[in-house]
Parts: sequence; structure tokens; C-alpha cells
Amino acid sequence: MTHLIIYAHPNPTSFNHAILDKVIQASANHNVIVRDLYQLDFNPTLTWQEFRSTIEHQYTADVAEEHRYFQQADLITLIYPLWWMGFPAILKGYLDRVIAYGFAYKDGKEKSIGLLGDKRIQQFVTLGNPVEEYRRQGYLQAFEHTLGYGLFSFCGIEKVDMHYFGEIGLPSTDYQGILQEVENITKTALTI
Repeated sequence: MTHLIIYAHPNPTSFNHAILDKVIQASANHNVIVRDLYQLDFNPTLTWQEFRSTIEHQYTADVAEEHRYFQQADLITLIYPLWWMGFPAILKGYLDRVIAYGFAYKDGKEKSIGLLGDKRIQQFVTLGNPVEEYRRQGYLQAFEHTLGYGLFSFCGIEKVDMHYFGEIGLPSTDYQGILQEVENITKTALTI
């Protein structure tokens, strides 16, 4: 099985990086592709010219490379902190450029048709506040509708699992427990 991991955090010593390391470790015996967007210095800006080119199925070299990784992947894992109720800008820009017309979806007679239906997505999202606070406010449901299912089901991906880890940055947080949960989730996802 091929596991594509897309990682978006600028601090190489962050807890998000510990999650990345654990996901890689849990993926032993599988083909693992890691795309550390900050380390790659990925350009998140979708220009008007690039957008217009995608209509004709013409993609820049860096985006075409990401398309090859997506095509190889059975499981795609996104690891990122929630910033201002969304993806970090570099990840949002990555998705703007990579989840492109002609690659991830196409026009149908009455609606768009997703082209990535054979993929599965899991997301590990870190939060500064308690997960229960986000749940109580209705934010988790909103994230799942927008950052999860809304985005990826449009591309044909029906299996999207969102996993939230709160109170990151507090000394009382059970970081080892979170890493064990990440390992268990990843191993299970790779056996399905």
C-alpha cells in the first residue's frame, strides 16, 4: 500500500512533527511518500495563468509531480495545526493548486464528477484549545463539512476521517497518549 503524507507546520520541533514521525513509523512495511510543504518551500500561490492552464489540463512541473504522488497513493494523510479556523496558508495553497480541474474533478452533465474515488483521507489536526470546546461550539462539525468531506467528496473521495487533538502546547496534555492513538489509527487505516 502507498501512503502519501502531506505535512504543514513550519516548526521542525513542533508536536505536529512528532505526529509526522509517528505516522511514518506506523507505516513501516508500506511505501511512504512524505511531502513536508515548508521544507519543500512549496509555492502556495495559484496564479490566474495557472488556473486558466488547468482548464486545458496543463499543469506546472511542481503540481504535476504532486499529481503523480496522489495517483500512487491509497491512503493520504494530512497533518497540520488548525490556524484561524482553517488550513495553514501553505496547505490551503497546496490544495488550491494540486486539487485541480482535470486531475481531481471534471465536468459532468449536471454536476462535477470526482476523479479520486479510489483514495482514502485521514487528517490529524492539532488545536490549541480543548477538543470538547470546539465540539460544543459546533466548529468540529463545520470543519468536517468544509476541510474534510466538503473538499474531498467533491473529488470523489468518500472515506475521510478527521482526528482532532486539543490542548497542544499545555504541559498537562498527554502527548504520549496522543501519539499512541495516532499510531493505532494509522495502522488500522493501512489494513483496510
